[in-house]
Amino acid sequence: MKRLNQILCGAIAAGFFATALPSQAADITTRAVLEQYSSIVHASYSDSVASARDMQKSIDAFLAAPSQAGLEDARKAWLAAREFYLPTEVYRFYSGPIDDAQGPEPRINAWPIDEGYIDFVKGKTKSGFVNNPKIAITKEKLKSLNERGGEENISTGWHAIEFLLWGQDQNANGPGDRQFTDFVDGKAPNADRRRQYMKIVTELLIEDLESVTQQWQASGNNFRKQFVAGDKASLKKALTGLGVLTRGELAGERMEVAMDTQNQEDEHSCFADNTHRDIIGDVIGMQNVWEGRYTGRDGKTLEGASLKALVAQKNPAIAETISTDIANTLKLSKEIQAPFDQEIIGKKDAPGRKRVQAVIDALKKQGKNLVIAAESLGIKRLSTKAP
Repeated sequence: MKRLNQILCGAIAAGFFATALPSQAADITTRAVLEQYSSIVHASYSDSVASARDMQKSIDAFLAAPSQAGLEDARKAWLAAREFYLPTEVYRFYSGPIDDAQGPEPRINAWPIDEGYIDFVKGKTKSGFVNNPKIAITKEKLKSLNERGGEENISTGWHAIEFLLWGQDQNANGPGDRQFTDFVDGKAPNADRRRQYMKIVTELLIEDLESVTQQWQASGNNFRKQFVAGDKASLKKALTGLGVLTRGELAGERMEVAMDTQNQEDEHSCFADNTHRDIIGDVIGMQNVWEGRYTGRDGKTLEGASLKALVAQKNPAIAETISTDIANTLKLSKEIQAPFDQEIIGKKDAPGRKRVQAVIDALKKQGKNLVIAAESLGIKRLSTKAP
């Protein structure tokens, strides 16, 4: 009888929730959701800028007096800053401030990298513009060099800095192992140019992040003002960012491709072996957007009108299903073990490949349900394909 009572209580509670959710969301408007979305975007980009500035302080200290301890501090600061950048990737894929025709995204997070385009690599001690004194190392020059002659010819952004800090990853069980002496005059060729490059490429990253952040400020004649007034068109943008990151970009470009090739060059943060955390960060960003909730660096939580609540007014079941989908994707993402480049190695039933495949499958399911959710809001044929 006790067990039966538990079941009945659970059923009553579930029934109450199922009927309560729409009524709780009855006053949610598209504009309220867009305003809350914009507030979360601004808060998360602001945190990304702040954490990148912390990284810059560590890098500047290392460059002023290169040492092993200084290099380790700079690496830790890069890893910490990535934790705040990755959740912002859900604001891409709809020609917003970061990736419209003039957007800085190709300078911020482009990958994969031909590291030999930047600096020396194994067997090519003189490769890269760092080792070519004829090429001036300035911001404008680095901008012009980015993706010149090929998509993998990357000269700026997170992964260029990552390569400078870790170097090539030649270790199956860990990240790259660049020596701090690469930045010491007399210990390595062109150490002065390497220091100059790291300083400038870090400054450029912060400037680009700041430019995007300004477009999401609450005041001013900026992208945010147009976005909040955009009604269903802006709603479609928000869902497109969520859908493309879910299916086309994360499940497809970043995981399925790596699973197919089993090649280290196809993992996202290959020099630092941080790809497992990149995946988690992206999924946290998805959850922030869907739930209308963001917890910042200061520990404070920003919570308000959400995509979930708006969808729940039309289709409460799919709204709750997507919350469950994202929570499950996040849980499975945390089960991927580092280094990612070893997880993808082996036959179909290798434990690591099964863990990665489970996340891919969860993302695919999540993507399909997002399309259904969009349809409930009158948005037909939501794209989830990578551009």
